Amino acid sequence: MSRLLVLSDSGREIPELFAGILTPDWEFGHWDAWTVGRLKHSGCDLVLLVGLPDPSGAIELLCKLERDAIRSRLVAILPRELEPAALALVSSVADDFVLFPETAEVIWHRIKRFLVQSGEVQRAKENLLAALGRANLVGQDPVFLSAAEKIFQSANNDFPALITGETGTGKDMFARAIHFLSRRRGQPFIPVDCAGIPDHLFENELFGHAHGAYTDAHGDQRGLATLADKGTLFLDEIDSLSLTSQAKLLRFLQDHQFKPLGSERFIHSDVRVIAATNRILEQHVAEKQFRSDLYFRLNVLHLHLPPLCERAQDIPLLAQHFLTMYLPPGVRKTLTPGAIHRLAAYHWPGNIRELINVIQQAIVFSQGTLINRCDLEIPETAATAPRGEFRTERKEVLKNFEQEYVEELLRRNQGNITWAAREAGKERRAFGRLVKKYGSAQPPRSVGQF
Repeated sequence: MSRLLVLSDSGREIPELFAGILTPDWEFGHWDAWTVGRLKHSGCDLVLLVGLPDPSGAIELLCKLERDAIRSRLVAILPRELEPAALALVSSVADDFVLFPETAEVIWHRIKRFLVQSGEVQRAKENLLAALGRANLVGQDPVFLSAAEKIFQSANNDFPALITGETGTGKDMFARAIHFLSRRRGQPFIPVDCAGIPDHLFENELFGHAHGAYTDAHGDQRGLATLADKGTLFLDEIDSLSLTSQAKLLRFLQDHQFKPLGSERFIHSDVRVIAATNRILEQHVAEKQFRSDLYFRLNVLHLHLPPLCERAQDIPLLAQHFLTMYLPPGVRKTLTPGAIHRLAAYHWPGNIRELINVIQQAIVFSQGTLINRCDLEIPETAATAPRGEFRTERKEVLKNFEQEYVEELLRRNQGNITWAAREAGKERRAFGRLVKKYGSAQPPRSVGQF
């Protein structure tokens, strides 16, 4: 049975929160008595941090935990009236949080997600992967799934979110997934490339203008903030905005009201704002290139996307996904094991975007139905893993050659081992051993592929 540790300012339960859901395995304590080291070795399955009615003690403990993560899961229950900086801290340290007041049923629903049994864990993972598939996100690597879980936590509220990660890691797709899984899914999703808007046009693009606002303003024009009403406004490359444009955006984030250029009235827009950047905004804030107040306003919920080189387990899965996605109708191609090995060995500085380009090039330039190692437009030096002993490397090269050779012969001979062996100049029994060695199966003769 799962152990749950509840830490609060009084060291005992708060009846209105936990009435009817207590079990003998709940342990209560005062957060002052629990050091970071003690929490790391507590053996609890979940730590529930209750910062009510005064959140200061809970925030102080979260600050201590920020640089020294505990092994147990942590869920925080805090007042709804939190400062943006405190919310940002909670979202980065806690696995989940609840803003009080909230019903005991809702709180228990959020808690029990972290106390499921092994069979339920697998079903939860399957549900997560299914939802990610509907949102067009593909991956099973634990690093990816850890980041993806935050999508659902972020989708359940309207707080601003900041998505960070290297170029090509899929920040746009994550933003769309948050919108797709939220209550705003049926409303507009408006992406804004902040780097592509000249500074002197930013206010006009975001807020629009009224007739006669300037010489060429022959009519009213709605801005992107109006177009995104009831939906999501996605501000990509937010770091590229000038300090002047940042100030205008900050005012809009504070009350969701703006005045179009040349207009005499304010307009309210109900939008969820998600921003993204491939830069380290904290460094830009320190260098006075990005407003600290805007940073804390945006960085309420923080999602960091891992680079593709840290998701090695997902590379074959993604390669197959993009191959299926971009193959023309009626065309069939398959990645050989040698090609997959080469993809997995590459470090992918361009991340998923580069992988898509490589797969598209291979579709166009590969001959026949097989995509081999040589069909992948990847720098050979970058695609090659560190060299080992001569015998080991020679054995690996011969293995890849044999496997691709056998698969190509089987393809050309519709899976007939006798014909393939004759073309290879080998006895059928010897060639059959190669087929068995590499797991090559005979394809349906009507199709002629495997």
